[in-house]
Amino acid sequence: MSNKKFWETKKLTEMNDDEWESLCDGCGKCCVIKLEDYDNKEIFYTNVSCKLLCESSAQCKDYINRKKIVPDCIILSTSNLKELKWMPDTCAYKLLDEGKELPNWHPLISGNDDEIVKSGNSVKNRVTNESKIKVKHLPNHIFNW
Repeated sequence: MSNKKFWETKKLTEMNDDEWESLCDGCGKCCVIKLEDYDNKEIFYTNVSCKLLCESSAQCKDYINRKKIVPDCIILSTSNLKELKWMPDTCAYKLLDEGKELPNWHPLISGNDDEIVKSGNSVKNRVTNESKIKVKHLPNHIFNW
């Protein structure tokens, strides 16, 4: 009997909804506001979160309805993953798509949600909600995650 986990044996396109959703480590990095340099298209992350991201849990406050509430919210899928150049390098979907392994702090590996925070890979308690920041001040919030 094999001890391989579903993410080691299945392609992203073969995963069911529960498997797909469990790949998300809950870091919240995809839910921070990103700025793009107009000239060279370089992406800069900020420490300012989407209005739906809870600052103290790094979880979406209304995950089911997020696209209705935030129209420019991107629903990640196998069909758009490769074109989303701003996805964090630590993203499990991106890592698996590139043939890489999940990091030790990923909840599927560690068995808990604490390791991602301990590793410094979560935005939990490290972001400010966009409702508290003026758009013109976003460049002052560029942050290297």
